Amino acid sequence: MWLTITLLVLGFILLIKGADILVKGASSIAKTFGLSDLIIGLTIVSFGTSMPELIVNVMASIDGNSGIAVGNILGSNIANVLFIIGFSAIIFPLPLKSSTVLSEIPFSIAAILLVGFLVNSELPIDTNKHELSISDGILLLFFFSLFMAYIFKLSKEKEAISSDETISYSTSKSILYIILGCLGLFLGGKWIVDGAVYFAQMFGLSESFIGLTIVAVGTSLPELATSAVAAYRKNTDIAVGNVVGSNIFNLLWILGISSLIKPLPFSPENNTDILVVLLSSSFLIIALVIGKRNHIDRWNGLFFLFTYSIYLTYLVMKES
Repeated sequence: MWLTITLLVLGFILLIKGADILVKGASSIAKTFGLSDLIIGLTIVSFGTSMPELIVNVMASIDGNSGIAVGNILGSNIANVLFIIGFSAIIFPLPLKSSTVLSEIPFSIAAILLVGFLVNSELPIDTNKHELSISDGILLLFFFSLFMAYIFKLSKEKEAISSDETISYSTSKSILYIILGCLGLFLGGKWIVDGAVYFAQMFGLSESFIGLTIVAVGTSLPELATSAVAAYRKNTDIAVGNVVGSNIFNLLWILGISSLIKPLPFSPENNTDILVVLLSSSFLIIALVIGKRNHIDRWNGLFFLFTYSIYLTYLVMKES
C-alpha cells in the first residue's frame, strides 16, 4: 500500500514537472524558428498545461478504466472553476475581460452542452447511446479547431504582450527537455492511473469517484499554481483566462482525442457531474451580476469554495 501511495505521489510530481520541462524545451525550439511569445503561449504552453489530463485519460482509456478518464475531465473542470478561481479570488479580486465574458465563457458552456448531448443521444452512425464514439470525437475536435481559429484571430487583433519571455536553450538541451518531459508524462500518468485503480478496488470506491476527486484535483495542479500565483502578483487576466481556456481544452481536445483512441463509455450518473460543470461555468457570469465592477470578488470566491465543498460532500455520500 505504501509503495502504491509513494508511486501515486511521484506520479503527480512527474506529471506536472514533465509537462513543465516539455513546454520549456518545445518553446525554446519554437523560439529558435522565430515564433512569437504570444503564439507559443497560445499553442505550446496551452497544450502543455493540459498534458496531465490528456496523459491520464489516454492511459485510462487504453486500460479500459473509463470511469477514471471521464471523472478526470469532469472533475478537473469543476475544480478549475469552483476551487481554483474561488481560491484565487480570495487572494485578490479577479476582473473578467470582455472577450472572456462574451466569447470564452459562452464557448465553454456550449462545449459542455455539446458533450452532454453527445453522450445522451444516439446518432445514426453510433452504436451506443451513453458513450463518446469515434464520430463524436471527430465532432469535438472540429469544434476545438473553431476555438483555436478564434484564439488566433484574437491574437492578431491585440498587441502581443508577454510577461514572461521565452527562454532559449541550446538545441541539444531543448531536445533533452522534450525527451525527459515525455518520459515524465508517461511514467507519471501510468503510476497515477494504476494507483487510482488500486485504491478504488481496495476501499470499494468507484473509479468515477477517484477520477472526480483525487485524480481531477491532482491533474489540475498546474492550473492552480498558475492562477494562484497570477492572482498574488495581481496579474489577474491570466488567472481567469487560464482556467476557462483549460476547461475548453479538456472538453473538446482531450475528450475528443480520448474517444478517437477508444470509445469512451459514460455512466448515466455522470449527467449530474455534467450539470455541475454547466452550473459552475454559469456562476462566472452570475458573479458579474451580483458582484461589483465586473469582478469576481472575495465573497464570490467564498461562495465558489462553499459550493465545491457541497459537491464533494455529495460525492462522498453517494459512495457511502
